[in-house]
Amino acid sequence: MSLSQKFAAFAAFARQAGALSMPYFRSEEKWKARGLLVAIVALNLAAVYMLVLINDWNRLFYDALQNKDQPVFWTQLGRFTWIAFAYIIIAVYKFYLTQLLEMRWRAWLTAHYTRRWLANHAFYRMELARFTQPEAPAGNGNSPDNPDQRIQEDLNLFTSYSVSLSMGLLNAVVTLASFVGILWGLSGAFDFTFNGASYNIPGFMVWMAVLYCVVGSVLTHYIGRPLISLNFQQQRFEADFRHHMVRVREYSESIALDKGEAVERGQLDTRFGRVLVNYLQLLRAQKRLTWFTVGFGQAAVVFPFIVAAPRFFSGAIQLGQLMQIASAFGRVQDSLSWFVDNYDRLASWRATTDRLTSFERAVSEKKEAQSSAEWSRSAIDSGAPEAADLTVSLPTGAVLLAGETLSVAAGNQVLLQGPSGSGKSTLFRAFAGIWPFAKGRVRMPASSMFIPQRPYFPNGPLRDALAYPEAASHYSDDALRQALNEALLPDLVTRLDEADAWSQKLSGGEQQRLAIARVLLKQPQWVFADEATSALDPHAEQTLYQRLTALVARTGGGLVSIAHRPTVAGFHGQTWTLVPEPEGAAARYRVRVAATGDVPG
Repeated sequence: MSLSQKFAAFAAFARQAGALSMPYFRSEEKWKARGLLVAIVALNLAAVYMLVLINDWNRLFYDALQNKDQPVFWTQLGRFTWIAFAYIIIAVYKFYLTQLLEMRWRAWLTAHYTRRWLANHAFYRMELARFTQPEAPAGNGNSPDNPDQRIQEDLNLFTSYSVSLSMGLLNAVVTLASFVGILWGLSGAFDFTFNGASYNIPGFMVWMAVLYCVVGSVLTHYIGRPLISLNFQQQRFEADFRHHMVRVREYSESIALDKGEAVERGQLDTRFGRVLVNYLQLLRAQKRLTWFTVGFGQAAVVFPFIVAAPRFFSGAIQLGQLMQIASAFGRVQDSLSWFVDNYDRLASWRATTDRLTSFERAVSEKKEAQSSAEWSRSAIDSGAPEAADLTVSLPTGAVLLAGETLSVAAGNQVLLQGPSGSGKSTLFRAFAGIWPFAKGRVRMPASSMFIPQRPYFPNGPLRDALAYPEAASHYSDDALRQALNEALLPDLVTRLDEADAWSQKLSGGEQQRLAIARVLLKQPQWVFADEATSALDPHAEQTLYQRLTALVARTGGGLVSIAHRPTVAGFHGQTWTLVPEPEGAAARYRVRVAATGDVPG
């Protein structure tokens, strides 16, 4: 990579870090954020000033020791006491305010990204994209892995590294500016003869410090460069391993019934194996870097004494000046070695910033894709569901339906049928407005509810699971109990305040009945049921369908179902059948509309 390419890459990274950082300092909390930042900067400057005072104290204290000047010795000890006390106060409040800024910044970013991730079904669209647009190893893909980890862990690392590294860099710059003049004045000139000519180098110690640190920084970069990609991959593999363990916990009953423990153990071993392999590579890279940085730091301890020793032994300087030179050299060297000392953390920060940038890009792209989509879905206060010129595709680009016009009349019940995998649930998703691979126009009444194949119930009190996504306080206890009774769940009536993981606690049939209880509680006009009773016995299925059809008849709406049992067909007056089209047609299926008979009473 050429120098211009490296500069361009650095500029691009700086823009990425700035784009992630600036929103907080321009947000509704900007004055608190800026105030904390100014206070932290002021405390860092004060800390550097204390170091300057300590450097001057070194000269006076060690001269007093060399001269056996007891009064000056005790005076300087007293002076050191108040300098140290002031430095301790500054250090404590610098730490406290820095942590406070990191916490508030992380809280704001977490709320900001959580809101954007959940808005406009971005979380759903990103999961769909993962199956067709897997993320590139470098993290530049459109479907970032493990968004939960990016919000929970990466934001924490980003704020922590951003504050600590920026303040560290500020400290290094200010320390360098404060001590370079001191070191220049103390180091004197270096005279030497070469090839018969005499030369004089003023401020020799400063130039030696610069040369020492430039060489160290260049070598550190080339030794530690692999850490950036290895840190990125480590975070990814750790998140994949954690995510699979969460899935084992969520599907524990199914795995136990299938006796799939060995398979899951193999999956976990494979994912953890990737963690270990990458970590071993990361460890080796860190070991190589540590060899150099530790040796570099240890050599810096004696380097100024070696360079200044001839002047001390010649009597040109006293012990106090030698110690002051060593102290000033150490401060200058520490400042110039900031890159060397922080390379590992810079690599982690770079990896974290790349992961957050790809996440930010993916969320923005999903939002832009929705705003520029070639279809529209509008909620209407009254009327019936209808779709005009509707084209539904798969994420792979294959067209399932093309140019379909469908509508459901009030008081009608429609049964959607077709071969397995023909896209019945996908058509439901298009009506719901969450399927991104669709074109056309859809109008849906606001008073509509969908019952998915796998209903979701939040962990917590049963009343919250029943009322989800609304607050349970919107409904009386009598209404909640009535809905449970109507959904054939009388055993749950007395457990409204019991907290549990209901998606795991309840059987498949109980989960389906609880989802129907949610519909009976909220009394929508239009209900879309996707295999909503597939786990129920025929008697329970017939009873619940009677209550669903009675509900939509009472509210002046209708029912659209996906089901395979012949007994369910009797509750519907119309059938939409997905009929396969011949090869080469515009779509794989077309919708055939037909009457199915009278609705049973």
